[in-house]
Amino acid sequence: MSDAYVARLPRRGVVALSGPDARGFLDNLMTTNIAADPGAAVFGGLLTPQGKLLFDFIVFQDGDRLLLDVARDEIPALIRRLGLYKLRAKIEIADVSDQFTALAAWGADEPPVREAIVARDPRLAALGWRALVPAGEDIAPGTTEVAAAAYDAHRIALGVPEAGIDFAFGEAFPHDADMDALAGVDFAKGCFIGQEVVSRMHHRGTAR
Repeated sequence: MSDAYVARLPRRGVVALSGPDARGFLDNLMTTNIAADPGAAVFGGLLTPQGKLLFDFIVFQDGDRLLLDVARDEIPALIRRLGLYKLRAKIEIADVSDQFTALAAWGADEPPVREAIVARDPRLAALGWRALVPAGEDIAPGTTEVAAAAYDAHRIALGVPEAGIDFAFGEAFPHDADMDALAGVDFAKGCFIGQEVVSRMHHRGTAR
């Protein structure tokens, strides 16, 4: 059996942000900086003003738009929340989950798909690859397709939690979810929603 595995993740959906202000808009809200490298993905989240994690996502850059790999059940709430902050920003926000399948792959030096938006998982190198594959695209030959449960076993063995499964949205601080250790919080960037509480927890080890 091949040592390269890929799992489709039907519990994940995709939200697209497009328009001239999309990058700056999201960058000002989320806990990390969107990478300058177009081939890189970024892990981050959106917090309450009190620092609790409302949503987490992996951000891919697809030309002029951003694609957020996010928990499918949370997409309507995420779109509503982003709409609250949109104001006059020149952006379009859309659920494009019907256009993509989210994949996780590990054990391979190369991506397991030919036509996809794919990057190394930004949280931990050992997690492998993360990809958004157009509907109907096949995986590469020599890759063993496994159930999503096998991916869960893989990430759990690496100590990587997933929101909505291992902890509830709206109840945990980023530190509770190991986001500080998984490149999910940039403590050097400017302000983001909930930044003051998260910074205090990081530097002082306390939160009220």
